[in-house]
Amino acid sequence: MTHPCDLSAVDARRQIEEGSLSVSALLESCITRIESRNPEVNAVVATCYEDARQQAAEMDQARPTLPELPPLFGLPVLIKDLIETKGLATTYGSLHYKDYIPEFDAAVIQRLRDAGAIILGKTNTPEFGAGANTFNKVFGATRNPHNTDLTSGGSSGGSAVAVACGMAPLAIGSDFGGSLRIPASFCGVVGMRPTPGRVPCSTLAVGHSPLWTEGPMARSVADAALCMTAIEGDALDDPRAAPLSNRTVLTLIDLGALKVGISADLGLATLEHGIQQTFENVVSALSPCFEKVGPLGVDLSAAPDIFESIRVMDVYARAYKLGEADCEKLGENVRNNLVLAENLTFTQAAKAKVAHTVVFKEFQKLFDTYDILICPSTAVSPFPVGVPFPTEINGEPVVDYVGWYAVTWALSLMGCPIVSVPSGLDHKGMPFGIQIIAPKHQDALAFRAAAAVEAALAQLESS
Repeated sequence: MTHPCDLSAVDARRQIEEGSLSVSALLESCITRIESRNPEVNAVVATCYEDARQQAAEMDQARPTLPELPPLFGLPVLIKDLIETKGLATTYGSLHYKDYIPEFDAAVIQRLRDAGAIILGKTNTPEFGAGANTFNKVFGATRNPHNTDLTSGGSSGGSAVAVACGMAPLAIGSDFGGSLRIPASFCGVVGMRPTPGRVPCSTLAVGHSPLWTEGPMARSVADAALCMTAIEGDALDDPRAAPLSNRTVLTLIDLGALKVGISADLGLATLEHGIQQTFENVVSALSPCFEKVGPLGVDLSAAPDIFESIRVMDVYARAYKLGEADCEKLGENVRNNLVLAENLTFTQAAKAKVAHTVVFKEFQKLFDTYDILICPSTAVSPFPVGVPFPTEINGEPVVDYVGWYAVTWALSLMGCPIVSVPSGLDHKGMPFGIQIIAPKHQDALAFRAAAAVEAALAQLESS
């Protein structure tokens, strides 16, 4: 028996429109799943069941009279606890905000509501999203649903776990250095990092941030694309936003017409040997599907200094006043970033900006040769949930909490839309994902290519 909460978002939306599934039945199924699974995985940290039930009842009553249903009509959505949601606790994973209840909706929340979605609750995150393992001093750690001794990844770990468990068909996360892609890979779901500005972020401390973006998580590419149709678009209060040159439409694409650039490590990241082999196996299986497959030749040696400079400035802008008020309330990752920011000189920051421009331009030249790029979504298999980050990879020490996921944060610097697609299991039997990278502003292409790769992988698995 298929429970309503296990339906894809596309199928649930279709059944609601046909009248074969009520909004209330879908909602109650999601609530039952949260109540049964959440004590084990700790993905959902706040709920608004009664408001959701009232909305569902009103939608069921109105549905027969509506000439056309909005795109997300009746679909429950869970929201990462970094995104302000009116009337619902939004803690940012920080003790400083453990009792904060916003009186307004962030832009993405308003767009979800306008599209007919039902906000069901909030999902766990590391404090201010600083880290790729989801734990904080307010709610503790989120566990991987495939092995609860292991991490879900982060920082959108709560959203990834919730979708993987069927707590909602859709969730919203955010991505700075890999926060949508890493937990998507670890939990076996889809995570989409849009071109920054495509999904307006109206409450950023640094409005011109080249790295921060919000995006959808789902159990399929089609579901993530459906969510994106509701949340993308221009906005006056995000300085990076612009009118869309192409909207998300999930039309078919011929993989055999695509030229694909491949890199396991971007010449920069250290990969667990087993992950390297897993990625090579996936690429070997997919390669006959493409017109051309070739290696990437780009120098990203400047990326670590660039990423550290941008990262610490963004974290400092968000949290320096909290550090001045009570630094002990802040988690270690945030405190460390504040220290690094205070020691960052103007000349270092200026040189990083120059280097970022050079690397960005060189990276974009790859798309003169290739239509899309493919890389692994993570460098390691999920590690124990109580470990903040891997301390070594293949016997080599990892210096800090970002040292193990260069394969995602280096790509964040390039401004490209990226979809993490589940791609089987790794050498330890845990979910594994690959990143499908398209040129900047070609988010529709990223979705179309990801959907085709998803279909090809499914066909290879069944054959």
